Amino acid sequence: MLEPINGRTMFYGKSDVLTYRTYAKPLAVTPVPESSFTGCDNIIFAHNITFAVTGEAFLPSFSEGDNSMVVATDSMKNFILRNTADYTGSTTEGLLQLLSSRFLDKYDHVTAVSVSADRLPFEQVMVPGGEGLKQSHLVLRHSNNESYSASLTIKRGENGTEVIAHECRLKDLQLIKVSGSSFYGFVRDEYTTLPESFDRPLYIFLNINWTYSGVEHALDGDLGQYVAAEQVRDIAHSAFHELNSPSIQSLIYQIGLRVLSRFPQLATVSFESNNRTWETIVEPEETKGGVFTEPRPPYGFQGFSVSRADLAGETA
Repeated sequence: MLEPINGRTMFYGKSDVLTYRTYAKPLAVTPVPESSFTGCDNIIFAHNITFAVTGEAFLPSFSEGDNSMVVATDSMKNFILRNTADYTGSTTEGLLQLLSSRFLDKYDHVTAVSVSADRLPFEQVMVPGGEGLKQSHLVLRHSNNESYSASLTIKRGENGTEVIAHECRLKDLQLIKVSGSSFYGFVRDEYTTLPESFDRPLYIFLNINWTYSGVEHALDGDLGQYVAAEQVRDIAHSAFHELNSPSIQSLIYQIGLRVLSRFPQLATVSFESNNRTWETIVEPEETKGGVFTEPRPPYGFQGFSVSRADLAGETA
């Protein structure tokens, strides 16, 4: 997010810049016990990029209609597309840093850039190989599952450009646990109609965000400390499977602790969750399952962040 200039909000930019870069540098990550993900070939390194700039020099374009300092957003789009070809790294964050720092170098009246990207997921299909199935290096399919995004804010400093804010995000993770979750003991008064539940199918929509203690580990996958969204996703899977959670609040707190414990290079983990638990039509019995249907709106939601202080408190 770009900071106001002299107390005034002032920025402009381009969104929905779709970049499909082929054969970027493969990403390798340190394995963790909860995940089989160890990297990806980056055969298609695709993003939907949003790029915004600010600077005092743009004030006349708003107040006087003077466009002499305006870099057209169509030019921004072309800049992003052409410079994407020069990226030699393996991470989304590294690409965003390259684009931002080059833009600041090119246009010295721009003081800061805010850039974000949604990774467009493509998965290699499986094809027959010499010893069973193997991943195709030619054919990939677009995935409609959860996706990954990152954002950076970069400004011009005394010693060159510097990253002043960053965030990584796993988006639209949808998980259902058919048994082993409960919700009881909440406030009951004249407004309460929800029955207590001691074993419910819990369906959640989840976004998970994280930041690094040192952003360089997000920018450069070769440092060996990059945290892949697939690994965070799989830790959430594992925690949901193992825990008998009394609430979504408790579940996301425990997922946060596990992520921070597994990755010491991370500073914070935060969550935006949404309760989409099915409505029960026929109660499950011991010898047969139940029948459920989609819930009706409105939906409950939660937001929470977990820090290293929380982890230290749990392990003290």
